[in-house]
Amino acid sequence: MSPFAVKAIQLLLSLSFLIVLHELGHFIPAKIFKTRVEKFYLFFDIKYSLFKKKIGETVYGIGWLPLGGYVKIAGMIDESMDKEQMAGPPQPWEFRSKPTWQRLIIMLGGVTVNIILGFVIYMSILFFYGRDVVTKEDMPEGFAVAEAFHQYGFQDGDVVLKVNGKDFEYLSELNKYLFLRDVNTIEVQHQDGSKETLSLPEDIGIQMFQQDILKPFEYMRSAVIDTVLADYPAGKAGFEIGDKIIAVNGNSVSHWHEFNRGMIKDSTTANEVVIQRNGNIDTLSVVTTNTGQIGINNFGSEWRERGTHLEFSLGESIVAGFGYGYNILTDYVKQFKYVFTKKGATQVGGFGAIGNLFPDTWDWLSFWQTTALISIILAFMNVLPIPALDGGHVMFLLWEMATGKKPNDKFMEYAQMVGFFLLIALVLFANGNDIYRWLFQ
Repeated sequence: MSPFAVKAIQLLLSLSFLIVLHELGHFIPAKIFKTRVEKFYLFFDIKYSLFKKKIGETVYGIGWLPLGGYVKIAGMIDESMDKEQMAGPPQPWEFRSKPTWQRLIIMLGGVTVNIILGFVIYMSILFFYGRDVVTKEDMPEGFAVAEAFHQYGFQDGDVVLKVNGKDFEYLSELNKYLFLRDVNTIEVQHQDGSKETLSLPEDIGIQMFQQDILKPFEYMRSAVIDTVLADYPAGKAGFEIGDKIIAVNGNSVSHWHEFNRGMIKDSTTANEVVIQRNGNIDTLSVVTTNTGQIGINNFGSEWRERGTHLEFSLGESIVAGFGYGYNILTDYVKQFKYVFTKKGATQVGGFGAIGNLFPDTWDWLSFWQTTALISIILAFMNVLPIPALDGGHVMFLLWEMATGKKPNDKFMEYAQMVGFFLLIALVLFANGNDIYRWLFQ
């Protein structure tokens, strides 16, 4: 099966699972409060359905358009825009006849399920699979530090000891902390054994984003090639997996970052790369592509045998899983600020970007990790105060509770229409970005 098909199947399965549970979050409290639910659909059934069956007062079905799902609750202005029903007098079983607090619980049900589900998946992952982390003991050679960070006093081979004055246990999370958290100081131990506390600017995350330096601290990787792309210049020049790079353009190389820095990333200039293969020394000449690539890498295969594996008891997995899920949620909210920049807007993605979160080979651990992340993302996106989303309905209900005045139906219809067209525009923009990247990047 092709990698594309594997990703597509995982995406469809994950979204179906999350959508059904999200809609159940609305369906169950609606039933508890004796509110009639006319439809319960996975995907949208514009014009026709792939499957439908009426059980009791509710039609359950599967639509053909996989952009989400919905429950149609009687007496509620929603994406169905059922004006005929709203024109009649309110009925006891309708949404509009229920107390405000009940309507609020019904509308918050989907988001609540997504949040709880994400946290429960993370708890389950920690309990069944544990967690792989990288500690100071796992990387005695320290980090390879991006050249842009040398101005702050960092050096290649630095071992990170503390962040903001506190011991920093899991070094694999350092880049994320710099990008999303408020990091002011980092205490390091240099290769000569000396310790130093270095200060960072307040906007370091913004600087990393604008300069496209999202991994300023990387594991110290060897200069042994573990990946060669046949259609790239390196493959055509004769590079092979297992080659050890010992020099580039006259400069000796012992680690991968030294090789990268020594490369001339100009598509008109040849790089002279000295390699060692089966005990023999050879020199290969290679020119980069227009994007500065030659098609080889060391993705850190040696790190698969390193790192620390943590196991969790049931109680520990609940506590640690809650903390992990909370950090994922808060980090996602914090990174949202980058979307409102010119560069950030171009990186907004649709279904293609979501699909690429999944691996191209089937792996249940990765599937559940990605599903938990998407569940938390859906919760946050749905709670945004945009008409046509759950958050828009919640916004109007909170206004009603605060003022005692209910927005009139005509206003709600217009708000729903504006919100719907705004969402369609966002979907088209995000998926348009995916198509552009696929065609031109």
